[in-house]
Amino acid sequence: MKELLKKDFYFDLPPELIAQDPLEDRSSSRLLVLDKNTGKITHKVFTDIVDYLYEGDCLVLNNTKVIPARLMGIKKETGAAIEVLLLKRREKDIWETLVKPGKKAREGAVIHFGDGLLTGKVVDVVDEGNRLIQFQYDGIFEEVLDQLGEMPLPPYITHKLADKNRYQTVYAKYDGSAAAPTAGLHFTNKLLENLWKKGIKTAYVTLHVGLGTFRPVKEENLLNHHMHSEFYQVTQESADLINSTKKNGGRIICVGTTSCRTIESAANAEGMVQAGSGNTEIFIYPGYQFKVLDNLITNFHLPESTLIMLVSALAGREKVLCAYQEAVKEQYRFFSFGDAMFII
Repeated sequence: MKELLKKDFYFDLPPELIAQDPLEDRSSSRLLVLDKNTGKITHKVFTDIVDYLYEGDCLVLNNTKVIPARLMGIKKETGAAIEVLLLKRREKDIWETLVKPGKKAREGAVIHFGDGLLTGKVVDVVDEGNRLIQFQYDGIFEEVLDQLGEMPLPPYITHKLADKNRYQTVYAKYDGSAAAPTAGLHFTNKLLENLWKKGIKTAYVTLHVGLGTFRPVKEENLLNHHMHSEFYQVTQESADLINSTKKNGGRIICVGTTSCRTIESAANAEGMVQAGSGNTEIFIYPGYQFKVLDNLITNFHLPESTLIMLVSALAGREKVLCAYQEAVKEQYRFFSFGDAMFII
């Protein structure tokens, strides 16, 4: 197999095309439809997705819920400002976190949040300089976090989010993500109802999106890149629905790269999805043979990211880069609050 290099997935993106705010109507974003076999490109709006889905198809949606994981605190000993980003719950009140500036948060440091409503003590320094912080509070942690925390918007979004719910899918259910599964942000309850009326099934899976989603690929040779680990869960009901759809000739259409990574991680060699939970480090790039997924609804991703590599595994690198060039030319909105792409 030809060596795959990070630079092979670069494209030039004018900064003004990075969407800073969500549209008022989630489903009014634009939709670029890419035929993975022919490379044909069609320009639509997102509500037109109904015309491309057929009775017997199954949409796979990630029902993770983003937690307000960004906390602004003060170091007790010095009064220095410290930003803490919750990444993963290790035990009941111990979280793995990303701390800025790290040099002010050595082991033993105590950080106060919200005038002492929440207190955190750094108990260990782990991989990549992340801190394990043990929190103390009165009441329920999630309620304290909802009061003090901010949505952990990606670094390329500089505007403040007026409504926390706009960085949340309408079907978000299980707390645990440090980032939204953004392809799902385009769906409204009305649009999901229209799909249901047309006979399109919906299977919900859970993958808690980690901040590694935004970490740049540092290795030039992709084979040397190590993916971050993320927790996923597939219920028996969803596994049965996906498997019966495949058996009956329907298509499996994943909404977002996280749904795709979940079902591909949960599938056996025969392409049957197994119910269960675990951690996945699956890295999908060109050459990967999809076991379950047929089509993908996704957003436009960062140059040289693992996400554009996954999309290229499905539609081919050249076709994807051509579609991205077309999207730039047509002034599509990019990234988390941007427009969508459907690979058919």
